[in-house]
Amino acid sequence: MPGSATAKPPGRSSILTGYSALPGVPDELLRDDGTVRPEWVSLIAHLDGLSPEERERAFARGAQYLRDAGVFVRHYGEEKSPRDWPLSPVPVIQPASEWQALGEGLAERAELLESIVADLYGENRLVEEGHLPAGLIASNPEWLRPLIGVKPASGHFLHFLAFEIGRGADGGWWVLGDRTQAPSGAGYALENRVASVRAFPGYYSGSNVERLAGFFRSFRDGLNAMRREDGSRAGILTPGPMNDTYFEHAYIARYLGMMLLEGDDLVVDDGRLMVRTVSGPKPISVLWRRLDAAWSDPLELEASSRLGTPGLLGAVRSQGVTMINALGAGVLESRAFLAFLPRLSEVLHGKPLAVPNIATWWCGGEAERDHVRANAAAMLIGPANSTRLPLEPEPGAVLRGDMSGVGLDLGSWLEREGRNLVGQELVSLSTTPAWEDGRLEPKPMRIRVFMARTRNGWKLMPGGFARLAATSQDPSAVSLRSGGTVADVWVVSDEPVSEDTMLSHTDEVFVRTSPGLLPSRAADNLFWLGRYVERAEGQMRLTRAYMSRLPETPAGGTPLMSRLETYLDAEGLEITEGVSATVERTIAMAVNAANQVRDRFSVDAWASLADLERTVGNMRRTVVPGDDAASAMGVLLRKISGFSGLVHENMYRFSGWRFLTIGRSLERAIAMADLLSAFAEWSGPHGGFELCVEVGDSVMTHRRRYPVAASRETVVDLLALDPLNPRSIAFHIDEIRDQVSLLPGADVNGQLSEFSRAVLRVQAELSVNTPQSLDQSKLVELREAIGRLTNDLHTQFLE
Repeated sequence: MPGSATAKPPGRSSILTGYSALPGVPDELLRDDGTVRPEWVSLIAHLDGLSPEERERAFARGAQYLRDAGVFVRHYGEEKSPRDWPLSPVPVIQPASEWQALGEGLAERAELLESIVADLYGENRLVEEGHLPAGLIASNPEWLRPLIGVKPASGHFLHFLAFEIGRGADGGWWVLGDRTQAPSGAGYALENRVASVRAFPGYYSGSNVERLAGFFRSFRDGLNAMRREDGSRAGILTPGPMNDTYFEHAYIARYLGMMLLEGDDLVVDDGRLMVRTVSGPKPISVLWRRLDAAWSDPLELEASSRLGTPGLLGAVRSQGVTMINALGAGVLESRAFLAFLPRLSEVLHGKPLAVPNIATWWCGGEAERDHVRANAAAMLIGPANSTRLPLEPEPGAVLRGDMSGVGLDLGSWLEREGRNLVGQELVSLSTTPAWEDGRLEPKPMRIRVFMARTRNGWKLMPGGFARLAATSQDPSAVSLRSGGTVADVWVVSDEPVSEDTMLSHTDEVFVRTSPGLLPSRAADNLFWLGRYVERAEGQMRLTRAYMSRLPETPAGGTPLMSRLETYLDAEGLEITEGVSATVERTIAMAVNAANQVRDRFSVDAWASLADLERTVGNMRRTVVPGDDAASAMGVLLRKISGFSGLVHENMYRFSGWRFLTIGRSLERAIAMADLLSAFAEWSGPHGGFELCVEVGDSVMTHRRRYPVAASRETVVDLLALDPLNPRSIAFHIDEIRDQVSLLPGADVNGQLSEFSRAVLRVQAELSVNTPQSLDQSKLVELREAIGRLTNDLHTQFLE
């Protein structure tokens, strides 16, 4: 049975040839006697049964999924552009019995942290009785004085926690750091799992690996249970797309079916937190924040913040919103707290920590300074209020007694700065097998695990994600910043595990719920995404029309090509480039708009758009003007049509899709009116009518509809006035009118809104024209009238 503790360990198989644990360091795969641990037996046998080519193909499937899904990591100060998520394909395996014991111990730790933060913002008994130094708390930047005495609406400060854990030399788990502010990583753990399933598709289903969905379902249901009885919602607060973990925020929001919100999406009204939506302000009473507390309210906290919501603390005080976690809970992440937690556990719970943390000494006492001075060679000495792990020392910290970066001798430094410093023991972490250069190599690792408060108490995620060191040389250094990788964590049971999903099981009668609220910011980005994608398509068609004619154009040029060159120049399209930089910029703007609402797109749609952006970038370096450029535009048109098709076929027909469609139709109508005004005149250059039909992608339709060569009447009729042609102005004005009529506030008590009236005026003006009456001046006026609809839309829905 896969993962069975009674399975007979194999001999040293070929895949383990050359693999050995580091001296004096425990290994997750091998026992001290060199035999494979029972929970690993099945996986090693599976890998050993694959040929080298099969293994590489399997691992490549997982990596390809992550690239297609757009999973990335960004580290500011090192690289501004994101890099691929560095997944090591071999998971870290843990037995379910040990994981259950770990969960029980961490639940006790979670309750201890809850008791401490409740006291710090409440009775303050721990400081009063001398268990915590008052100066240490007061100097912590995460200690938020405006929240003293404020009780959370839910009755709890902590709801979602992460713990960095590592296995020490004695084989036991140690907590390296507590994450209580806005813990990240749960979404990455989910994506690691999906990638692992892709890498081990046949094996995983029978491997007895505990599923993750139940953990997230219980947490989501717990969040929804805390909502007020006023129809309010739960949402996720993100700093925005430039945050280094924004991908995770969008992924979790999509996975849990929750709104992804930024600070500007929210407003406080009479002590209640409201979301700005296209239907007006709507209440939200539970907010899972992924934003550090100091930036959440510029009125009372960090005044320079552009990420928060003015007045948010007022809503917290009036218990108008439950914050997950409570603002101010980040004070517990300080390194210095690890020095006091063992004693606080005795004081508050009457027993020692079930899962101890690494040994830490606050250097504010003489005895502690003496100990740190005597053992500095085996310690990290750094800022007391830092939230970094001892495995990730910051500039100015002292590692293993190296005082070169401080400029003082150790004794003087500790005496002068002791109250602001801690010393932490550097533990050698256990190693786990990682796939590197076609073989397994032992790499030091630590695991980030997650705990959620549910309606049935604290629950530990049956998994997590492991960080693996870049090399095996330093078993205490594990960091993605230093080139490390990550791995999925499999908790393997001795018994078969049941399939689990995000669906809640209930005996209640099914009632279809509403599709949800659309924040105004999301509507704005969807509108502009539609416009940018359509604009890029128009630029590609214009470029292809020019480049396909270029090889046959005489040296002196032709009137049509001269007119077309002038037109392209006005559009910013460089004719000396095979793929214009303007096309690349337009695609980049579309990607940026889509990134702002990434939680609303499927993996396939995002992968299609990302592929288009990559292709344009590659073509910019290789494609030359002429036939090569015309062919390249054909490739790009097929790719952009693929994205549009995915969105059109898969996106739910509600307000978000309507704004996207309005943006697309508005851009196409404007572009067609502009094109016809420039080229569809009898006085225009020869070939202009055919150019309009070609750029309007209506060549076949024109041939079927009109048994004559293209003329002004046939071209204007087909591309401006025909309501059945999806490339015509009339078709898209009708489309805008249809979608606007279904938006909130389209009419009030039978009276049309200003935006609805504006669209109706354009529709009426166009409908009374004929091909003869719709001359160049009217086309220009029509283009301007359609363009003004953007302002009307913004005024009604997006301000």
